[in-house]
Amino acid sequence: MNIAYVALIGFGALLIGGGAGYFIRQLLIGQRKNSADLKVQQLLLNAKTEAQETLLAAKDKAVKVIESATAEAKRQEEQIRKLEERIAHREEMIDKKYTDLDKEADELKEKAEKVREAKERIATLEEEKQKELGRVAGLSMETARAELLQDIEKKYEGDILARIQKLERTGNEAFERKAKDILAAIVHRLGTSAASEFTTTTVTIPNEEIKGKIIGREGRNIRTLERAAGVEIIVDDTPGAVIISGFDPVRRHVAKMALENLLADGRIQPARIEEVVEKAKLEIDKIIKDAGEGAAYEVGVFDVDSRLLHLLGRLKFRTSYGQNVLQHSIEMAHLAGMLASELGGDVNIAKKGALLHDIGKAVDHEVQGTHVEIGRRILQKFNADTRIIQAMQSHHEEYPYETLESIIVQVADAISAGRPGARRDSVENYLKRLSDLENIANSFTGVEKSYAIQAGREIRVFVTPDNVTDLEAKKMAREIANRIEQELKFPGEIKVNIIREMRAIEYAR
Repeated sequence: MNIAYVALIGFGALLIGGGAGYFIRQLLIGQRKNSADLKVQQLLLNAKTEAQETLLAAKDKAVKVIESATAEAKRQEEQIRKLEERIAHREEMIDKKYTDLDKEADELKEKAEKVREAKERIATLEEEKQKELGRVAGLSMETARAELLQDIEKKYEGDILARIQKLERTGNEAFERKAKDILAAIVHRLGTSAASEFTTTTVTIPNEEIKGKIIGREGRNIRTLERAAGVEIIVDDTPGAVIISGFDPVRRHVAKMALENLLADGRIQPARIEEVVEKAKLEIDKIIKDAGEGAAYEVGVFDVDSRLLHLLGRLKFRTSYGQNVLQHSIEMAHLAGMLASELGGDVNIAKKGALLHDIGKAVDHEVQGTHVEIGRRILQKFNADTRIIQAMQSHHEEYPYETLESIIVQVADAISAGRPGARRDSVENYLKRLSDLENIANSFTGVEKSYAIQAGREIRVFVTPDNVTDLEAKKMAREIANRIEQELKFPGEIKVNIIREMRAIEYAR
């Protein structure tokens, strides 16, 4: 009984506890659902609020953009309106100018018509006057004028002749006096020294023992140097010096430079001599280039072709009657520039014409023709200004004077050449004879090169051994001697020395 009662009570308690638990569970679930709904509603409310705020901000921004665009459109419309007003104003001004021009043109036409009518009336009156005078005098106008002049000439012939002679004499004296004043002023403004060049160069040696090394065993060194440089080396009793003789200044300078380099190096032998001579020739070429550029810079000419300047530099080693041709050209350029300035000529053209007037002498031993004609062809080849060619081509009166600058260049040449001591005629003739000797020898087939030495008393001719035999070399010597006798005038006798040398070179590797 008690057990059943207890069990019943336990079961009842279990039912009550289960019911209470279920009720509590349902109550908690309801509370959670209500809380979630509140959160969802709060989120929806927040989203609506943010959307409204965003919409309001977008509306404000759109209003501002519209206002800004409206203001910009108004500003542009105002600019366009002002521009249209300016254009309209200009059009009015242009129309007014056209109207004024039309009026002026009409007035000019009226004036021209009046002038034409006045001229016609004057011509008619003049014609009537002449007819009336002819009718009264019984002579035509031409006949009356001729008779009047004839009577005056007969009556005052002596006076007229004396007057003409006086005017001519006075005019000539004034011209001569003015010309002398200009030339005297130009010569005094340019004070350069005049020095003649000679045909020998002296090389100082440190001691007398060096002379033996220069000569070499059996004279091999000195012969090699003479052959390579084309000069004559004179080793005599002159203490401390060796003399280089040759009419070509380039060869003498090459020989001097080579000999000085050999003395400084100490190795004097045939192979070394030839190497040093070739190097000296390259150095001389650079000296020539620098000389041409320096000459142009000195006279203030800066737009000359570099190839012309190289040819101009070669004149540093040319002489004319003992006068250095490059120095003569520089002096002429200064003189021509001052003369052109005094006489109203083109200073630049006069300077260039004077500086390049002897450019043909740089190659006249290589090209047929006078140095003037050669120079003209050179300038034409390098597209020089025609005015420069006209200025330089008349300095020996081979061409007529076409411009004022051509006369100026000729005068500058005469002034430069006429300075006391500037030229020596005998030296020029002597150098020409030496050059003619070499030209005769070089004209024969098989000749490699030739050099006139010993003041023109000997011509050394080097022939190619492959093309000329020993017998042919002997015959060539006789033929060259005959040509010299027929074509040249010379004192004493000239030795023709034909040299035929065979060299065999191999290398051990």
